[in-house]
Formats: sequence, C-alpha cells, structure tokens
Amino acid sequence: MNTFFNIAYQPYKWIIVFPAMVLTTLVMGLSCIFVGAVFSPDKADTLAVAWAKIFCAIAPIRVRIQGRRNYDPLSAYVVVANHKSMVDIPVLHGFIGLTIKWVMKMELKKIPVFGTACTFLGCIYVNRSNSQAAVESIKAAKKSLSDKASVLFFAEGTRSRGGLLPFKKGAFVFAMNSGLPVLPVTIKNSEQILPSDTLDLMPGTVDLIIHPPVHIPNCSKAELDKKINQIHRTIAGAL
Repeated sequence: MNTFFNIAYQPYKWIIVFPAMVLTTLVMGLSCIFVGAVFSPDKADTLAVAWAKIFCAIAPIRVRIQGRRNYDPLSAYVVVANHKSMVDIPVLHGFIGLTIKWVMKMELKKIPVFGTACTFLGCIYVNRSNSQAAVESIKAAKKSLSDKASVLFFAEGTRSRGGLLPFKKGAFVFAMNSGLPVLPVTIKNSEQILPSDTLDLMPGTVDLIIHPPVHIPNCSKAELDKKINQIHRTIAGAL
C-alpha cells in the first residue's frame, strides 16, 4: 500500500474506526448479554456475527473464503486455526458461517461488558497456566453446547509473531472425546492488516482457507500426535 494512502488512512482510523468499534462493542455486548440471558447463547450469536461484519466493513477488511464445500454450516466442528492478528477474531466469527464458541484465556473475562457478553455467548474460559483446569473447563462447557455449536481453538495457544508455532493438544483431545470432527482453517494476511502488539490497523484482504474435516477416533498418544502433525502440516502448507 502506498505511503500517501497510509498517511491519509490514519485520521480515518482514529476518528472513525476505533471510536465506532468501541461504541459497537458496547452496544452489541450489552445486547448479547440480554439475548443470551433471555433466549439462548446461539440466539445471541447472531449479534456477535453482526458485530464482526460491522468491524470488517468499517475498517474495511475484505474476506475471501476458499473451501466452502469442505464443511456444512449447520454442523458442529472443532475449528482449529492459526493466529497472527486480533483481526482473526472478527474475520472468523463474521464470515465462516458457523455458530462459534471461542476457547478464551481467563484474563479476557475481566474486560467490562466484553467478558460478560462472551459468557452469555457460551464462550469457554480456560486457565492457560493450569492445563488440567483448562481441560476440566472445556469438559464442563461441552455439556451446555447445542448440537450446532462449533468450538474454536487457536491451536498455537497464542498469537505467533513469525512462523506457525507447534500446536497445543487441547483442541484435539476435545475433538477425540466429543466425537466432533476437526475443521482446519488457515488464515492468511491478517498480520498485514493489524500486526501483533500494535494499533497499526490498515485496510486489506484476509483469506480463509477451509480444509476438509479430520476425524480423530479414540487412539493412543502416538497416533494422536500423528493426527496433530498432519493437521499442522495442512494449515502450514496453505500459508
């Protein structure tokens, strides 16, 4: 993107984009709390999808999806994706077309309105410093999920600042125990729109590449590791 456009975008970002997102997050967050409490988390999810699409429209961020034939929007999956930018969240939630429940670090629950809204959306908070407690949180949450709810993991466990990091096992153990297929997703170019640890937002295009689902049967640790390595190679190969 040329230097002139970069300079011209800055006042728009600070005067329009960021204030609009704060206001939209507040309004949609409070609405999600109400709808989730009165109706259901899945009903509140329609508001979260609207929030995500509003963000992408204002930024603006274009989303291109490859592999729509590889999944059924009315089915449930364990979605496993790479993670390089905070814009991965609205891009996935707004455009993949699934009813998504995020696996999120416990610290996010403390954010006013946002944390409570995510609770009423049915998101799953985990303590990343205690792997056993994290597993128990996910097991407990599974009981309250609807039949069409997909659980989304950023399998690296954090945002990567370079290449694809090794995957944590939690998503794959959950898939094995729940019987849900893993849906691998590669996110490309999001770090060019909003690099990690910055507010250097710029418009652009993000590609979502949806790979064929992978079923993980009850298996040994060695076999599970092979499945995880296979999915890691799939996601990495499309970057």
